[in-house]
Parts: sequence; C-alpha cells; structure tokens
Amino acid sequence: MKIARTEFTTSMATFSPEAIKAIPRVAVAGRSNVGKSSFINYFANRGGLAKTSSTPGKTKLLNFFEVNGGEFYLVDLPGYGFAKASDAEKARWAGMIDGYLSSDELLKCVLVLVDCRHTPTALDRQMVAYLHHNRIPFFVVATKADKLSRAQLNRQLSVIANAFAMGRADITPTSSSAKTGLDAVLARLDIMLAPPAEE
Repeated sequence: MKIARTEFTTSMATFSPEAIKAIPRVAVAGRSNVGKSSFINYFANRGGLAKTSSTPGKTKLLNFFEVNGGEFYLVDLPGYGFAKASDAEKARWAGMIDGYLSSDELLKCVLVLVDCRHTPTALDRQMVAYLHHNRIPFFVVATKADKLSRAQLNRQLSVIANAFAMGRADITPTSSSAKTGLDAVLARLDIMLAPPAEE
C-alpha cells in the first residue's frame, strides 16, 4: 500500500454512517499525548493535517480522514486517560469511543498506539481487552521509537508485549520524527483491508 493522498473529511460527536462514504474504516486509538496526531501526519505525509498539541486531550471528536480518494477512512478517536478532564468529560469521550467501535459495520481494524517508553496503562490494557472481547481486529503501534536506543527499544517492546499478553512480533515500533516504521504499518493494513478470499 502507498498513501498518495489523505484529506480531512468531517468530525462527529456521534457516529453517523450516512454522513460519510460506505468505504472501509481504520481507527486510531490511544491515550492522550501518545502521539496520535503526529502519527496521522506521518501516515499522511502531511504536516498539520491532524492538529498536534503539547496539551493532552486535544482530540475531542471522531475525526475522519479520507485516504487515497476513497480507499478507506482513517478515524482519529479521542484520546483516553486525560487526567485533567472532568469525570463527565471522560465519560463522554469513553461513550463516544465505545459508541463508534461497537456500531461501525465497516470498521476493519484498530491501531492501538502506545508510547514505547512506558509500560501500557490500565486503560491501554482495557482497550485491548475490549477489542479482543468484541472480536475487532487490531494491532499495536509503539510510537516515539526514536527516543530509545535499539537495546532499550527491544526491552520495551517485550514489556509492552507481555502487558498485552501478545507476541513481540505483534508490536510495530514507529517514529513520526525519524520517519520509521510506517512501511510495516502499511504492510499490516494491506492484510487487514484485503477482501476475503473466495472459496
């Protein structure tokens, strides 16, 4: 897969499938300040497409980006775990994420972003457990890989894999700053988005 063009389409507080094209969707989930906006800009090769901020909790809606003129939508979900948000706001974001993940029949895959420097939080583990339970395909993307040495990164990838009870090969390290890891992400998406083989 090559990403030739990515365009912002719309934002929603409540998922309305009739408001967008009936094409596959790939969602991007992760805690606040994990680097989702930077990852999306790297994915799209367009700085500023997704608004980045040093302040966590920037994404407060479901943001849809159309990829390659209608090949699929990349869906930026609100970040979870923003400590300074009110309980009511946290509950609203959680409801928005759950409402989308549980109702989008064209959702093909979720990219769960984690910061490679840290052990996954309880909310990260809860997200992975939710996806497992609801049989939603996903894989884990470890962001900010440039912040660690190769030896440190390998150790942390094992820590992340153990926290999620999955194989080390199931974690894809990336760096939006160093521009690494995207080819591996796209190769996995090729598999996830491939039409089912005819019997």
